[in-house]
Amino acid sequence: MDDTHVDRDVLSALQEVMEEGYPDLLDIFLADSEKRLSVLRTADSAALLVETAHSFKGSSSNMGAVRLTELCHQLEQQASSLPVNGVQELVREIDREFASVRPLYEAERQRCPAKI
Repeated sequence: MDDTHVDRDVLSALQEVMEEGYPDLLDIFLADSEKRLSVLRTADSAALLVETAHSFKGSSSNMGAVRLTELCHQLEQQASSLPVNGVQELVREIDREFASVRPLYEAERQRCPAKI
């Protein structure tokens, strides 16, 4: 995994704490991230952008997605003051970053099959 995007130590710690729940945690993060990205793409208010960026930042941070956390933090801080095209560019950056890390989390998920 690329350490500039994902902190392996965070994932290792989560795996230790979550044990059998770890694969589910990865699935939930991926699914929730897709939903949050969809909201960010279509948000029609600064308040919705701020709220969504804040929750996305929290989950990204919990999952060790370093760059995604930074970008969500920027959007959370600047959504109210940036012009619309600035917000859209930041959302596109978040989109691109998630597209970069999603395969890393999917690979991690494949590495840790759910216990039956």
